[in-house]
Amino acid sequence: MQTKKLAGEPSLESLAALAKKGQKEALEELVRRIQDRIYGLALRTLFLPADAEDATQEILIKVITHLAYFKGESRFTTWVFRIATNHLVTTHKRRAEKRGFSLDRAEEQIEAALSLSSSENAGTCENNLLIEEVRLACLQGMLLCLTREIRLAFILGVVFEVTSVEGARILDVTQETFRQRLSRGRKQIQNFMTRKCSLVNPENPCACAKLVPHEIRIKMLDPENLRFAGHRCHARENRSAVARLKELGEMRRVAALFRSHPDYAAPDTFVDSIRKLVESGRLEMTISH
Repeated sequence: MQTKKLAGEPSLESLAALAKKGQKEALEELVRRIQDRIYGLALRTLFLPADAEDATQEILIKVITHLAYFKGESRFTTWVFRIATNHLVTTHKRRAEKRGFSLDRAEEQIEAALSLSSSENAGTCENNLLIEEVRLACLQGMLLCLTREIRLAFILGVVFEVTSVEGARILDVTQETFRQRLSRGRKQIQNFMTRKCSLVNPENPCACAKLVPHEIRIKMLDPENLRFAGHRCHARENRSAVARLKELGEMRRVAALFRSHPDYAAPDTFVDSIRKLVESGRLEMTISH
């Protein structure tokens, strides 16, 4: 899990030290620098952007109010992700999770879409943006089919590429437990995508375009409000990775697809919200002296 830092830019650890002493500018910059990573983790875990925003706000407040407990024994990002994953694994079920996503149900929907005649699919499925929305939503939906513990291990290990040492620290489990969870997640996702995804197994028919009218019909896709393809982000899809899929082995194709997601940007409101909470006195921080 790499921390991007520009030349001359203070490290997260330095900002945390200053924020612990009560420097508001350092605190705001710290929030600005970590909010996208937290939001990206929350969005992949909870599926719906609105739920991810709520969770990110809650996690940021926990990070800020517990800054005095960061002792520098690990990287700041590791400490932040530990707070974030603990919150995400223990929080009550969110709306998307209550829909009962499962790989079996996803397989049924794909089969139903593929069985539709060409006339039933005409028009709508030719919209490339809608097809991209279905592809991104499909990958997000697959994550919801995993248990939270396995889902978080998969996101950390595959998307954020943390080591088993760091993953174990973040999830507060043994390295063997982290590796087992990651392996189970990989196996479940890979088995499904090998059977149903043409990008992983070219022998499969591509279902993305045919799923567009089906998803609209069951109200899982709103052409006027795209959750993922229309989401504000820092960088669009890593097209070079997707273009190279044929050169990769099957397992690496799965990983490349999940890493090709846009670098989702958190809403701009978090820094202002935290500032207002601090100024109002409602956010009680433990300041070190």
